[in-house]
Amino acid sequence: MDGILPLWKSTGMTSHDCVFKVRKLLGTKKVGHTGTLDPEVEGVLPICIGEATKIVPYLTDTTKTYRATATLGYSTDTEDHTGEILQDENVAIEVSKEAILQVLQEFCGVITQQVPLYSAVKVNGKKLYEYARANEPVERPFRQVKIHNIRFLSTTYDKVKKTQSVEFEVTCSKGTYIRTLCVDIGKALGFPSHMSHLVRIATGNLSEQDTITLDQIQECLDQNQPVPLISINKGLAHLDNWAIDEKMMEKVLHGQKLPLPSPMPKTPFFRVTFHDRMVAIYQVHDNKKEIKPARVFRLNERK
Repeated sequence: MDGILPLWKSTGMTSHDCVFKVRKLLGTKKVGHTGTLDPEVEGVLPICIGEATKIVPYLTDTTKTYRATATLGYSTDTEDHTGEILQDENVAIEVSKEAILQVLQEFCGVITQQVPLYSAVKVNGKKLYEYARANEPVERPFRQVKIHNIRFLSTTYDKVKKTQSVEFEVTCSKGTYIRTLCVDIGKALGFPSHMSHLVRIATGNLSEQDTITLDQIQECLDQNQPVPLISINKGLAHLDNWAIDEKMMEKVLHGQKLPLPSPMPKTPFFRVTFHDRMVAIYQVHDNKKEIKPARVFRLNERK
């Protein structure tokens, strides 16, 4: 069994929990996920099976699309709804939709984020959340990420709690912290804030409509039906493609370096296919005069 399982992760499970469950259901050890989702977050979690585990890095490095809610009125130490309140300030007057739209657009493009304290990023060999739990001071690094698109969805003002929620959809680069984005949006609107809800609705070219739940996988197995997997080739559709003939295919399967193709694919890594079947992933050699293999797939798995 080889391919990509487009899993819809439910809340309450870690990404590792999902991998463990899929291994048990499908009876295979070659299983890996393509981007961690926190336990309280649900959404698209592509799981690679068999030969597809070779493409985990190329799926992890794709754009992600989220549906998020930032709540204005108070901030937390974790930057989401699970943390302890750090700063509390009433939203005495509802923030207008026009003001929200203007601020959201300010975050389009390349932005700088400070890595959250409760994260697994290491500083001096120690994870940031370990500093937090030990109540030790640490200087958190800054990173540049790219917001490809951000779209306002709705806003709700709570007159009793004096808070206001802002729901939006965002497509962003790998490594973007949505909870930090929610905090920064709140700051730009003049209020402490936190991420109160998050769903990942797409990763790369795989969206919510492509997914299957763990319960549905179990149903397929119970009814002796095949578990629907997405081919390696389709899963890597965000990479450019170089279609080759049978003579060239033999060279690729032997992992040979080859002359630069014409026209040259534009993505740093690109698919190599024969009759729309996956053969390998290639990249430009360091000498800039040749291409070399990054991954070569088994003959019967060129999907």
